[in-house]
Amino acid sequence: MHAFTDLETAAYCPRKLYYRRMRGDEEPPAEAAEAARRVREVALRYAELLEPGNELPPEVEATPTQFRTRLSCARARFDGDVWAGLIDPRARDVFLEGKEARGIAHKLFGDPPTVSLVFAGEPPDRGMWEPQGVRAVAAAKALAWERQRPVERAFAEYPAHGIVREVRLTTRRKAAYRRAIRAIESMDGPPARVENDAKCRACEYRATCGTRTRSLRSLLGL
Repeated sequence: MHAFTDLETAAYCPRKLYYRRMRGDEEPPAEAAEAARRVREVALRYAELLEPGNELPPEVEATPTQFRTRLSCARARFDGDVWAGLIDPRARDVFLEGKEARGIAHKLFGDPPTVSLVFAGEPPDRGMWEPQGVRAVAAAKALAWERQRPVERAFAEYPAHGIVREVRLTTRRKAAYRRAIRAIESMDGPPARVENDAKCRACEYRATCGTRTRSLRSLLGL
């Protein structure tokens, strides 16, 4: 049984997951966990924060106009039941356990039910980052296993930017989920290094990992 967060990390970099496990770093640092918790609280205040007279919390990184415009678009885009569920979910921080994965869904709402995951970072211009998509698929599949009924979509929220996106369980996202499963289940030592990948520059295990990253200048032969 794999944790949603392990699948997300494996989709990002299997080697990072290996070193995280070797060091016993499964839990995030207290400061990062608290910052993520505060962002999740923003995701429960959409109705209040849409009102122009209310001050936005410091966790919001968008301008007030951007934040309210994006949330207003989400309110208009999703049907009434979805929006009602997002602002007042049936359940929060629900532990789900499926056939292959288990973890926390930040919101559970709707009939048939669906899940929403809240992310602290910034989303791409469209869709969502692949590792986060893997986590969303894992949560939706776990819910489907528990309820014994298909779940073909989930939601991803980026409250710091006022963005809410529907996540369809497409063939491509399911394939990425399967790759993450295989990466974890085949892990009997350090996975292969990733060379010259920008994601390594910010990784806390770079020194231990030994992955070599090169600057743009060196790549150009300057």
